[in-house]
Amino acid sequence: MPNRGLEPLRVPDEFWHRDDVAAGLRDRDVGALFKLIQRYTGASQTQLGIAAGLEQGYVSRIMAGRKVMAIDVLERIADGCAMPDHARITLGLAARGSLDTVALAIADGSSSTRFDHGSPDQELESLELARRVAVTDVGEETLARLEQAVDDLATRYPVTPPDELLQAVRRHLSYVARLVEARKTLGEHQRLVVVGGWLSLLAATLDIDLKHHRAARAHLRTAQALALQAGHAEIHAWCLETKAWSVLTDGDYSHALALSQAAQRIAPPGSSAHVQATAQEGRAWARLGQRKETSDALNRVAKLVSPMPRPDRPEHHYRYDPGKAVAYTATTLAWVGDPAAESYAREVIYRMRTAETAGRWPRRVASAQLDLALALLAVEKLDEACAHAQNALESGRVVPSNHWRALEVVAAAESRGLLEARDLRETYEAMRRGA
Repeated sequence: MPNRGLEPLRVPDEFWHRDDVAAGLRDRDVGALFKLIQRYTGASQTQLGIAAGLEQGYVSRIMAGRKVMAIDVLERIADGCAMPDHARITLGLAARGSLDTVALAIADGSSSTRFDHGSPDQELESLELARRVAVTDVGEETLARLEQAVDDLATRYPVTPPDELLQAVRRHLSYVARLVEARKTLGEHQRLVVVGGWLSLLAATLDIDLKHHRAARAHLRTAQALALQAGHAEIHAWCLETKAWSVLTDGDYSHALALSQAAQRIAPPGSSAHVQATAQEGRAWARLGQRKETSDALNRVAKLVSPMPRPDRPEHHYRYDPGKAVAYTATTLAWVGDPAAESYAREVIYRMRTAETAGRWPRRVASAQLDLALALLAVEKLDEACAHAQNALESGRVVPSNHWRALEVVAAAESRGLLEARDLRETYEAMRRGA
């Protein structure tokens, strides 16, 4: 690649045969090479940057020890420093000119040989393959920070308004999309695909919470495609479980059941996705009014959860917290009309009271209040049921995908002719308009 017409530094040929220069070339330590060139020629960092068409700040970072750079940057450096063919090849760059005129550097970098036009050159092919595998624009630090960002975003899920969190997830997805086009190693590509899968899955979950149906379907398709490409069974299973929740909120309980069962077959045994999909199956059975199957699913969840340790970050949406089992049991029993839902819902609220004050579980508490209200209505504890429902509706923590659950409580209060039903309806409508 030409250096845009900039004047190269005139570095004498003998410089490139020095032992320390040859070592820097073999190690691809361009920072060390720049320091040697600067010392040998007396050039400033600004002059180095001008010669290679690079900003001074970038030159400073290179000289501070950045050894891995894009191939086009290396080529600009080679052009800007008038690097001869043998040095380019040692650095891993394809030399200019036809193959029959390329001088190949041998092991010590001080001699060269020629090869006939059209004859295979295994050394050059090997160098080029090694270069393509090793050269990267991504790097360990970038990937590690992206993986950490995925965990941070998933941990913010229970406490952050979904529209606000979705914006952050989309920004990270956009950045990952740009990196997909960058030069990277095979291992880095695999990790980047996994990061993209988790981010797409979280975006789909937030879209479902906000009732963005089209966007949710698109993000789920992307997450599933990336999971298949990476061979990541847990992301794939989470995609099916998330889709099961989406169709359950739309009232398609049979489809939710089939999806949650499919997720269990794909998920690694005992994984968070496996537990969550089993719990989702129980909720689907409950909506279908099948008490025996509902009880069986809840028992399987309890068995899966019993050996699980509490995760370091229990707020993480994709790391199953055993404490969730009580909340899911409360919801499932309330839906199937089991009076035992009352005690489970009270237990959830009691457990979460301190944590909710600290801001960790407000959404889970609001859901538990709706479950408790529904359970209390079933046993004719009407005043308390309306009070809990009112608290949930006023909390600001009932996401749009759960509005139907709130509406069930409002409708049940109205069907009984309760005086509080009017206030509940007004609060519900205000919540819905606000969303």
